[in-house]
Amino acid sequence: MAEDPSQFFSVEETETLGTESTVEPLQLGKRVKDIRLSHNLTLEEASKRTGLARSTLSKIENEQISPTFTAVQKLAKGLNIDIPQLFSSPKESRTAGRRDITRKNEGKPHPTPTYEHEMLAAQLSNKKILPYKTTVRARNFSEYPSWVRHDGEEFMLVLKGSVILHTEFYEPVEMFEGDSTYYDGGMGHALVSTSEEDAEVLWVTSS
Repeated sequence: MAEDPSQFFSVEETETLGTESTVEPLQLGKRVKDIRLSHNLTLEEASKRTGLARSTLSKIENEQISPTFTAVQKLAKGLNIDIPQLFSSPKESRTAGRRDITRKNEGKPHPTPTYEHEMLAAQLSNKKILPYKTTVRARNFSEYPSWVRHDGEEFMLVLKGSVILHTEFYEPVEMFEGDSTYYDGGMGHALVSTSEEDAEVLWVTSS
């Protein structure tokens, strides 16, 4: 049974379904996700920029729906790219020649209510992994309105201080400087600092 397209599109987009054809390029969803991650944007941030619902973006990225041309226009405008860039993958170089150096405290800042992220290797686009350092501002799990979730797998190393790692399917565990963990990013997770000063951690997330 076909799904109701109104579940996936805004009212404006649904109204245009009958008059404009959908766009179905090869792996468009993967291309959208690659561009979003290259801009270091979460789904929520991309949703605000493009005017598309977070659920719609997620379904596009996971090839569950094909966007209308109207949605494609919104993606291009919100991600600050030309429409043709959505339909052509960047040429991959077989030469292992990419490099980016981030000097101490010179990463791209990305603050949130609970974390203060410093994005590393921010000059490189289409990365396979996303490395960043984080100062954990949260002091209680109640500061999170909901679990943190995202695609990919994640590695975390405590650089300074101590934290409690809360995960959806496991008991909270306290971790100290030098301790590390690896987990599925789709599993709800959150960190809170337990040391006198806000803890610092290194995160590496697969894209």
